[in-house]
Amino acid sequence: MEQIASANFGLALGAILILLGILSSLLASRFGTPLLLVFLAVGMLAGEDGIGGIQFSNYQATYQIGSCALAIILFDGGLRTRLSETRDALAPSFVLATAGVALTSLLVGLFGSFLFHLNWPQGLLLGSIVASTDAAAVFFLLRTGGLQLKPRIGSILQIESGSNDPVAVFLTIILTEVAVAHVAPGFSTVTSLLKQAVLGGAFGLAGGAVTVFALNRLTLPAGLHPLFVVALAIALFGATSMLDGSGFLAVYIAGLVVGNKTVRAFPSIVNFHDTATWLCQIVMFLVLGLLVTPSELISYAPQGLAVAAFLILIGRPVAVWLCLKPFGFTNQEMNFISWVGLRGAVSIFLAAIPTLAGVDNASMYFNVAFFVVIVSLLVQGWTIAPAARWFGMALKRTAAATQRIEIDLPGQQDKELVGYPIRADSYAFLRPTSMPSWLKCVLVVREGEVKNAAEAGNLKIGDYAYFLAPQEKVHKLDRMFAALPQDAVNAAKRGSFGEFAVAPDASLDDLAAFYEIALPKPLSGLSVQEAFAAQCGAKLRVGSRIPLGSFAELMARGVEDHQLIRASLRLEDIVDLSLPTRNENGGSLVSRRLREILGLE
Repeated sequence: MEQIASANFGLALGAILILLGILSSLLASRFGTPLLLVFLAVGMLAGEDGIGGIQFSNYQATYQIGSCALAIILFDGGLRTRLSETRDALAPSFVLATAGVALTSLLVGLFGSFLFHLNWPQGLLLGSIVASTDAAAVFFLLRTGGLQLKPRIGSILQIESGSNDPVAVFLTIILTEVAVAHVAPGFSTVTSLLKQAVLGGAFGLAGGAVTVFALNRLTLPAGLHPLFVVALAIALFGATSMLDGSGFLAVYIAGLVVGNKTVRAFPSIVNFHDTATWLCQIVMFLVLGLLVTPSELISYAPQGLAVAAFLILIGRPVAVWLCLKPFGFTNQEMNFISWVGLRGAVSIFLAAIPTLAGVDNASMYFNVAFFVVIVSLLVQGWTIAPAARWFGMALKRTAAATQRIEIDLPGQQDKELVGYPIRADSYAFLRPTSMPSWLKCVLVVREGEVKNAAEAGNLKIGDYAYFLAPQEKVHKLDRMFAALPQDAVNAAKRGSFGEFAVAPDASLDDLAAFYEIALPKPLSGLSVQEAFAAQCGAKLRVGSRIPLGSFAELMARGVEDHQLIRASLRLEDIVDLSLPTRNENGGSLVSRRLREILGLE
């Protein structure tokens, strides 16, 4: 009976800690506190030096819990990465997630070797533990402040944060083996790294393809699709790891495959993963908080502060500059990316591996890594939004605050039903005739009654409208139904936006700068006419289009002898209505500046 009572107590205590973590997230949202820090604090308060007095030192359980949680989190990171919208950021992100992690490990490792009088493999082990960034912490803080970054910068941070963990895991495991064996790494180490990367990539692609095939071919009972995907992701992680491949890389790539294919029940899968990743983060962070002993942590404060300062001010910036300078990034862009290098749960999780493997002086790795994470969250975490504005990386508009309801349609794969409330200050209400052609209104809930689109007629304030939209374009709709700033409302009422004539010799770079468009790299430096010639060649005809970023496109309006003579810029899908439209004297900024940029003045 005592064992049953003990088990029940453990279940109740675990649930209470999770509830405390969830409730603490309200404070994080209100005060902009890094959420990871809140969960760690709850775990530390419940630990042996806190008010809870719980003694927990099971590194084996910590590793198993952390591995499972990290596998789900990485799969979710891949699931939400749209390659079609981040294509320009893929190459620099890949370099930063691989060579950048290695360079950071090397620099911090050399500093750690000097500081702690370690041999160089031990120093590199310390560097590899704190080399990766935490995507969850970064984007929670961005969302909390309603901050939107320039498209390429936001994409790089998203992809790098989601994909650099496998490299850090590679290095940590290999260097842990070297530290235990007390031998210098050689050819076998290199082959082991290559084997993990190749098998991880191959199994990830295969696992993603199998997941897509199964979702689209199997008729599962309603509600089981998300659980099926999570189970497949964990199974893929375990199977790949058993075969000496990188399970973390495999699940991330599998997530990329699933997220960029058309699959059945995608809305329910994404919604379920929202809950699953939150739960994984809460559990992992609480366990890591329980594992640390604050009284022992304090004794490493001077060294931990020195390593954190070196990482933030030298290690990360040097690695970022060396990796991104060849891609033509500006100093401000590289400085901001350097600053947004928050360390999180992955670093603490990796710090548990040397203890689990019996590495000499293992407590040093764990406590220093824990201290580095806390300093990073406190210093960098609370300054992300000011840094974005200081370096000019924040867009003038804030993130759209709106509500969306997604409903999966059984038996089909490429459409979703999404619902939005109709606001008086939303673009959808102000400019209904400019709604994208691919958006079809299906039904409207008005004053408690459900009407089809024909019965409802024009949308009214207070309606809740449901639309049928292509799966890959649903995420573009939020800004159309969000509240707009007053100058944008005025612009929409005047009809200042929509489609504009463009001079054939107008510069695409100027257009992209004015509308904050993520211009595809091959089009940079070209004029409108040159862009059509490069993209269409002899196939150029009236109606030919060139996508520019996620909400704009060029359209050929006049063609003679395969030469462009008239063109227009269409802002159809998502129009940026937050640009100022009038100067201090009441004159129109849009009409004059726009005509200058389009080459019409």
